[in-house]
Amino acid sequence: MRRCLPDPALQAPPPGPPVTVLMALYQGERFLREQLDSIAAQRVRWRLVVGDDGSTDAGPQILRAFAGEWGGRVAVRTGPGKGAAGNFLALLAGLPTEPGFVALADQDDVWHSDKLARALRALDGADGPALYCSRVEIRDETLRPLGLSRLPVRLPSFRHALVQNLVPGNTAVLNPAGAALARRAAIGAAGVVMHDWWLYQLVTGVGGRVIHDSAPSLMYRQHGRNVVGANDGPLARLASLTRMLRGLHRDWSHANLREMQRLQDWLTPENRCVLDRFAALNGPSPLCRLQAMRRGGFYRQGRLSQATLWVAAALGRV
Repeated sequence: MRRCLPDPALQAPPPGPPVTVLMALYQGERFLREQLDSIAAQRVRWRLVVGDDGSTDAGPQILRAFAGEWGGRVAVRTGPGKGAAGNFLALLAGLPTEPGFVALADQDDVWHSDKLARALRALDGADGPALYCSRVEIRDETLRPLGLSRLPVRLPSFRHALVQNLVPGNTAVLNPAGAALARRAAIGAAGVVMHDWWLYQLVTGVGGRVIHDSAPSLMYRQHGRNVVGANDGPLARLASLTRMLRGLHRDWSHANLREMQRLQDWLTPENRCVLDRFAALNGPSPLCRLQAMRRGGFYRQGRLSQATLWVAAALGRV
């Protein structure tokens, strides 16, 4: 599905602040052009910065052709070769000290044409760091509709962010204060499990605002090479809960804890206490761990998921 776009040279710049779009690229030739065209079709001014993690397919050639069409609005960096999370963190760390609005983009989705404009409206007037994200349309590799991602049933918070991610990274947009925060925090980051989960923890941890849009902003393509995938069906949710009960999420929790401890001086006083309670979930006895759960007020979305969290905490598997 190739869009017919107007000649960039004949277009007047759209109104509003510019948005820097960060994309992590690796072996993305199959769906890349559709995503690039959907970025070009945005109703705001945009600039694209791509981190290429050593692609050997036609992705770099597709990107060069796109850059030739849009001139200085496209820049390509050499990625660190440490996976999608490492690539995005390197892109964030490489932002200027005053980055403006920043959006994250996967290589294989298709954005709605008003995606960035809606994000800017939602972020308008936010006081301090803010992060916009949204629901997504789940599609198969031919973009046939499969459904919508779930809506959260509880509000975003640091207590939630430590045990579950709410932010689909392919929908994430940071306001200037949030982007500046992410740039500083990305310098020296190590062992980050998922960049979007890290952003959720970071912004809520410092007392910033997370806005979850109930309307989808893009088509989230599902195919055999998704890094994570939608994880929204009943079987996928059951598999996730089973992994938590078996302790397979514990390494992720420990990585999240180490990273937030590195940044603990940036957290609000209340959230530093919450982080201490999270560390206490590794306590020596079930009673200690359950007390840490109660005092920390940790929660996941949905009753079954929350009940599973309590059981996993009692077993020392959070």
